Amino acid sequence: MRIVVALGGNALQAEGKPATAESQLEVVKETVIYLADMIEKGHELIIAHGNGPQVGRLVIQNEYASKVTPAMPFDVCGAMSQGMIGYHIQQALKDELKRRDINKEVSSIVTQVVVDKNDKGFQNPTKPIGPFYTEEESKALEKEKGYIMVEDAGRGYRRVVASPAPERIVELNTVKALVNEGQVVITVGGGGIPVVEDQQGFLHGVAAVIDKDFASEKLAEDLDADMLLILTAVDRVAINFGKPNQENLPVMNIKDAEKYISEGQFAPGSMLPKVRAAVKFASSKKGRKTLIASLDKAKDALVGKSGTIVEQ
Repeated sequence: MRIVVALGGNALQAEGKPATAESQLEVVKETVIYLADMIEKGHELIIAHGNGPQVGRLVIQNEYASKVTPAMPFDVCGAMSQGMIGYHIQQALKDELKRRDINKEVSSIVTQVVVDKNDKGFQNPTKPIGPFYTEEESKALEKEKGYIMVEDAGRGYRRVVASPAPERIVELNTVKALVNEGQVVITVGGGGIPVVEDQQGFLHGVAAVIDKDFASEKLAEDLDADMLLILTAVDRVAINFGKPNQENLPVMNIKDAEKYISEGQFAPGSMLPKVRAAVKFASSKKGRKTLIASLDKAKDALVGKSGTIVEQ
């Protein structure tokens, strides 16, 4: 199958480990084992990933160092995080494939994604970035920095920024050419660098983070993928999550998924965008499916032993 894989935060950074480049690379080296397993089975992978914690830290670094060197704008920080994460994935995955005697090239594409400058996301920031804070710390940041801080799924408080919908992947033809050559391509990292298009067709970066699940869905449609595989920290999508009557779902059709969304079953900062992206891809063409699964059970999920399938 041609599979677009959307890697969640747990694929890049381990909870409780230091937020260093070295620590991230060690986590990525473990992550690519699961990706290589799928490649070894003959699947054609195109890899996307998030960047919320990484771009948040880059912004903080820029702000604190602004008295020494000019701070980079938000879109540039997004590009920096995309390059850094792509570098780690392509290096680690290439090495893992080499260990298995699989001769396959791995490439990262610094990818821009066009958004609408009038997207309602700019008026209602919802995308969490950066580290988690206590309620006291978040109030101090709101007062000192003017950040918009929200509670994120019971895990603490995080800064949120605009999250406009992806409209067009600028480097799509480049991605297609590499995929058709048999390469494993890492693209739309962090949802892609958000840009707007002026009346002359020129592009300009904007301060936002596109949700990686929606960007991955757009990519999967554009590449006519067979499956969108959203890898996260839980084995299956659940309703009544964390309650005594929690129910893990092996299969979810579009009608039921939309019902659960309307009931508020899924947390906005975590599972909600995954389910919405899953529904959009499964609805886009007959036979397309989305699989939401945990990273370490990805291989089992592909044969129906784990994960949640979203289908028509």
